[in-house]
Amino acid sequence: MRAMAVVVLTLAALLVGAPARAATEVPWFGTNPGNLKMFRYTPSGLPSGRPVVVALHGCTQDASYGTNSGWTELAQRWGFTVVMPQQQAINNGNRCFNWFQSADTTRGWGEAESIAQMTRKALSDAGTRRAHVTGLSAGGGMTSAMLAAYPELFAAGGIVAGIPYGCAVALYEAFSCMNPGKNLTPAQWGAKVRAASGHTGPWPVVGVWHGTADTTVAPANLREIVEQWTNVHGVPATPTSTDTVNGYPHARYGSAVETYTITGMGHGQPVDPGAAAGQCGRAAAYVLDVGVCAAWHMAAAWGIAG
Repeated sequence: MRAMAVVVLTLAALLVGAPARAATEVPWFGTNPGNLKMFRYTPSGLPSGRPVVVALHGCTQDASYGTNSGWTELAQRWGFTVVMPQQQAINNGNRCFNWFQSADTTRGWGEAESIAQMTRKALSDAGTRRAHVTGLSAGGGMTSAMLAAYPELFAAGGIVAGIPYGCAVALYEAFSCMNPGKNLTPAQWGAKVRAASGHTGPWPVVGVWHGTADTTVAPANLREIVEQWTNVHGVPATPTSTDTVNGYPHARYGSAVETYTITGMGHGQPVDPGAAAGQCGRAAAYVLDVGVCAAWHMAAAWGIAG
């Protein structure tokens, strides 16, 4: 126990005393079939073996989402790598990740494979096997795809204002998936995930965040994501415990899935700017100061905080 405390204190000293770096582009990470850009933030003096977080922006955003959402701030504070894939306008005019195209969400294909290649590159460089993935809106939809198609790469995921995996396979289905959402049975949703990779487990744990006033991606999608991933994990789609976090409803479904329902929030990423415990992020377009920082709570749940 004393040896572990020394390691933690040494790591903290290295990071607190290290100057902050800007995210840098990584020009080569693989064959990149999805034609995406890779940006990465690594704190100065980061020891080998620290985790990797992949942060996927929403439509009209770019890799700065990793900073606005609080992830690079937490990486500097706690010591881990953040990978920030960036969409290109040539792929999607609104710079959305193409979560609704089967060619970009199928294992080994398109944008999903590009993100997997970025993750493998970051894991190799960091000397670790521990990765997590999260994203907002279209990035949330792509987070669902990464968890389904590459479950062996990710220990956990955080889906913010996102869509269940397999809701759409082409553009014509995308808008109805967003609002009002598609209502399938838990078994139907779960079958889509199981068919995506042939993986037999263990499956990633999943956190879901959604605002009750979101008119872009209907809050009903939170329920459908819960049904998808509780079915995959083989647990009931009814909460085993409920409480509040910063005044917002929070529910757990065993140790497999948890949800945060942000009352009154529209479409966006929850942040709580500041340096105190539980605070992170900065307000921007679709990054909303609602008094709770989703990134902080995800990092805590994933065991990469502190």
